[in-house]
Amino acid sequence: MDTHTFRRKHKIHFSECDPAGIVFFPQYFVLFNDLVEAWIDEMLPEGFHGLIGARRIGVPTVHLDVDFKAVSKMGEHVWLALDVERIGQKSLTLAWTCVGVDGVVRMSARQTMVTTSLDTHLSIAIPDDLRAAIVRPAKTADNG
Repeated sequence: MDTHTFRRKHKIHFSECDPAGIVFFPQYFVLFNDLVEAWIDEMLPEGFHGLIGARRIGVPTVHLDVDFKAVSKMGEHVWLALDVERIGQKSLTLAWTCVGVDGVVRMSARQTMVTTSLDTHLSIAIPDDLRAAIVRPAKTADNG
């Protein structure tokens, strides 16, 4: 599949670090969840909130494979990026990367998400408008 990158610049905050001043690894999951929300906000008029709230469509993670390659320190700027690797009928696989402005990869991951009904908690087909938005070129949000 022809992938499109969605990325944002991020400054590592004190609240994301452990006592050693480096990103506490679970915080990467929060950062990338925020990136997925921003990505969907850019793609759909009602955004992530509308998808979850009004439309009652969930996008839970069902598989995550992560490699931690280098530390990210408080005060550093990094690029958080996601690429769509695969889109199926009911699921999609994203590739995440966190890269320092110095070009060093800090962590990378693959995330598989499934679209579900939040009423039945069963998998459902990816909605047509979301699918169409995913296959269009993504915007890069260079916020900093």
